[in-house]
Amino acid sequence: MSRKYFGTDGIRGRVGQYPINPDFCLRLGWAVGRVFAKRGPAHVIIGKDTRISGYMLESVLESGLVSAGADVSLIGPMPTPAIAYLTRTLRADAGIVISASHNPYYDNGIKFFDHLGNKLADDVELEIESQLGEDMVCVESDQLGRASRINDAAGRYIEFCKATVPRGFSLRGMRIVLDCAHGATYHVAPRVFEELGAQVEVIGANPNGVNINDGCGSTHPEMLREKVIERGADVGIAFDGDGDRVFMVDSAGRLLDGDELIYIIASHRQAQGTLGGGVVGTVMSNLGLQQALESQGIEFCRAKVGDRYVTEMLLNKGWLLGGETSGHVLCLDLASTGDAIVAALQALLPVVESSRSVAELVSGVIKLPQIMVNVKVPDPAAVAQSPALLSAISAKEAELAGRGRILVRASGTEPLLRVMVEGEDGSEVQGIADELAAVAQNQG
Repeated sequence: MSRKYFGTDGIRGRVGQYPINPDFCLRLGWAVGRVFAKRGPAHVIIGKDTRISGYMLESVLESGLVSAGADVSLIGPMPTPAIAYLTRTLRADAGIVISASHNPYYDNGIKFFDHLGNKLADDVELEIESQLGEDMVCVESDQLGRASRINDAAGRYIEFCKATVPRGFSLRGMRIVLDCAHGATYHVAPRVFEELGAQVEVIGANPNGVNINDGCGSTHPEMLREKVIERGADVGIAFDGDGDRVFMVDSAGRLLDGDELIYIIASHRQAQGTLGGGVVGTVMSNLGLQQALESQGIEFCRAKVGDRYVTEMLLNKGWLLGGETSGHVLCLDLASTGDAIVAALQALLPVVESSRSVAELVSGVIKLPQIMVNVKVPDPAAVAQSPALLSAISAKEAELAGRGRILVRASGTEPLLRVMVEGEDGSEVQGIADELAAVAQNQG
């Protein structure tokens, strides 16, 4: 049975438009409450990022949940991985995150975690969708859920982040610039790095409801690069709006994406004997990462794009480390989902222990030129399967003759067709990507 509302990362869309509107989200809260209340008294945690629409969606989800008999704990603006952590440690039945991650403020979404802090299983999502088709009926007054607020959520999560590095770990003497994307990490990330001893300068930490991801954060690292160079910082760290993606900038202003951070962490763990198997990337991971890891005897496998698919493959293989080029980094021995703060600390661990810079630690990766062109079309999935585009892809793959890769896919979170071309010759790669993008645009 296919899912009608749930995508690869919950339910997402334009605020005010179906399904991200008050009417649907009220019913969604009720449906979630009904599903989890079937298993006994239900307790659901709700967190959000800093979008102005979070207030509206939080209130209607709360109303829907309590009308179905579920108790609700509100924790306010907190990173997505913090909600996963708190859902698990507070013994809640489910966690809800109101966030559209790296998207602009006028988008929003609803993401879910189970009692272990993992993404919901497909059968639970289908059960929720089935419940949405039922008539909404409020429980009796004496069975209504109760709502309360958890006031120490930030402190709990900060201590968790600090506990993911060894007790003697210290960032004293290191100058770090943090870009919090005016998002959910704005009040917790600076404290984590300051309490670990770093000299921290913070940008992108003044959310006003509409500036999340606006010219800042991991999707727009230009300001961070300038600030790192200007301040002579050792490293810059950029988070996305909900705190599950991270990029870094070295002291020279060079951007390090998820592939390179995974390489730093994997290499260190391999040397320490703590890697616990191989590494899972995605079909978008740069071939240079694969080659660099395999040169160290580290097995590398590719999953579909989406951290839930990386997680599934890691669990199936019994491995611990994986992630995406976009900055999702999964350390399953430390967190159940991608955690930008935890990943940044793991990448800084070998810096502290070896006294080498991040630039030196990533020097073993030689990335092949990779071009990504995003094409805005009404129906990306249909365009991806159009005969004209498929024919053009086949022709260009023949031209590459094994010297590169082409991947064209519909985004799981935005109305975009993503055209990725990778190869040895940068100008050739750019030309192929532009030609395929033009064909896709004509089919839209």
